[in-house]
Amino acid sequence: MFSSDPYVIAQLGMQKVQTTVAQSNLNPVWNEELMISIPKSYGALRLEVYDYDTFSADDIMGEANVDLQPIINSAMSYGDPSMFGNMQIGKWVKADNNPLVDDSTVNIVDGKIKQDMTLKLQNVESGELQIELEWMPLE
Repeated sequence: MFSSDPYVIAQLGMQKVQTTVAQSNLNPVWNEELMISIPKSYGALRLEVYDYDTFSADDIMGEANVDLQPIINSAMSYGDPSMFGNMQIGKWVKADNNPLVDDSTVNIVDGKIKQDMTLKLQNVESGELQIELEWMPLE
């Protein structure tokens, strides 16, 4: 039976963070917080799922690029989200040229700006990754 030891690397520019390895798991749930600061000049958030191998190079299992523009624009437009009630403030629309499974909305939830999304992994037969982004101002 096929088994894997997956983990995810998130990269934005020169910053790189990773989840723990989910041992022998084809449907891992990490529930981990990874923090990346967004520079003035940025591109897409790159997510890569790998299979950890002890004795050889880790195998890539899939990848997806996340457009950060919707959450950044929404956060900049609304300023302090704690001044607002729960509401939708932005959206990233599913299209043929992005990995979204469904449209992804940017919301103010309990005074925080969040965006949930399900991504179809690219360059692999099948696989999805569910993530939640949260905007945290540094000041």
